[in-house]
Amino acid sequence: MSAQSPARRRLLGRLGAAGMLGTAALLPACAHRPAPPAGGQVEEIADNPLDTSAANQAATFRNIDRLAPTRTIRQGGVPLPLPRHALDLAVDLTYAYRDKQFTVDEFLRRRRVAGLLVLKDGRVALERYAMGNSPQTRWTSFSVAKSFMSTLVGAALQDGSIASLDDTVGRYVVALRGSAYGESPLRDLLCMTSGVQWEEDYSILHGSDILRFARAIGERRSGAVMELIRSRPRAAPSGSVFNYSTGDTYVLGAAVAAATGGDLSSYLSKKIWARLGMEHDAYWLLDSPDGLETGGNEISATLRDYGRFGLFFLGDGRIGDEQVLPAGWRDTASRPRTAIASYGQVDDDPLGFGYLWWSFPEGAGALPYHDGAFTAQGIFGQFLYINPRENVVAVVWSAWRSAWDDNAEMETYALLGAAVARLQGQGTTARGPG
Repeated sequence: MSAQSPARRRLLGRLGAAGMLGTAALLPACAHRPAPPAGGQVEEIADNPLDTSAANQAATFRNIDRLAPTRTIRQGGVPLPLPRHALDLAVDLTYAYRDKQFTVDEFLRRRRVAGLLVLKDGRVALERYAMGNSPQTRWTSFSVAKSFMSTLVGAALQDGSIASLDDTVGRYVVALRGSAYGESPLRDLLCMTSGVQWEEDYSILHGSDILRFARAIGERRSGAVMELIRSRPRAAPSGSVFNYSTGDTYVLGAAVAAATGGDLSSYLSKKIWARLGMEHDAYWLLDSPDGLETGGNEISATLRDYGRFGLFFLGDGRIGDEQVLPAGWRDTASRPRTAIASYGQVDDDPLGFGYLWWSFPEGAGALPYHDGAFTAQGIFGQFLYINPRENVVAVVWSAWRSAWDDNAEMETYALLGAAVARLQGQGTTARGPG
């Protein structure tokens, strides 16, 4: 994969609007920020995560609940232990990028990394915090939440709340019956091939659907976003065209909420968060006060709890003796399900796209140390990386100063590849992609 990829930058730049919901959505929220505790201090944040300074960006990313309504994802019981691995990667891990060697500390500084966790066999091989973060910090996921959304669809399929991925949206979401989305099968929304018109480019001032989405959230009126979703016309037959769409993931969230008879945060808590043993409550951004979760955006959780979610998915969705996700869901969801989203087909991107997960190539086309791996991605450098063949899960929090940085992305893969190689016992230095 080339470190310079304009097509990929365009796609992930558009993804930026999905992750942050746009200026219009969050600016009205400023009046609703919680008051500081008596005698206490609250760190200064930006009015909008799209428009931060280098000084307040990290604080903004860890305080999304001060900008807009959220709902708590409850933890429960004793936290799932994450013991230390025998090998401490912080001691001597280096990686090669563009023919130069770098240390972990240099990676954190060069790429504005705010949190880094590497788990091997469920054990902590590397854990670092920076930019004012700590083990108690809840950091926003941006579009990493889309892969959480996919996982909840799998849970609803397994427990029978959703009968089939071939069911249309209209079977579950009454408000969308008779609309283009109402006719689309859930499976196509998981692949972002709904065929419903959606423009994700937030740089377009007129006619951008993501901007309309942001403004609907900014109204803080129940039903405003659903009205927009219902108005979108069909642009192509369902399943025929890949189009990155926050609308698709919002509709999936509405379908799961309707099918399960509750809200997404409670369902995530019930099925995974409380039962697996997360250490802290998380929270999810809403489309209006007491409204629907935004589906594909803005879950905020601690570094280790993101890692625990990765372990849950790595283990094919089992908790104890119960199969929470359909057997084989991990491998089904994490690989491209259609030719139009296969490797090299999505905006000329070498990665493919599965059920809301980005998939690394396999076999002869694999990137070094990433054969068969997959990742959730969010703008400004958020990653939840899973490598089943090596039994490795990694979480990276970043505060890049642009929505997407191809060089920073490739350097992140180089660091993770070196960690995988070191855990294989191949020495302290490994060459990653780039």
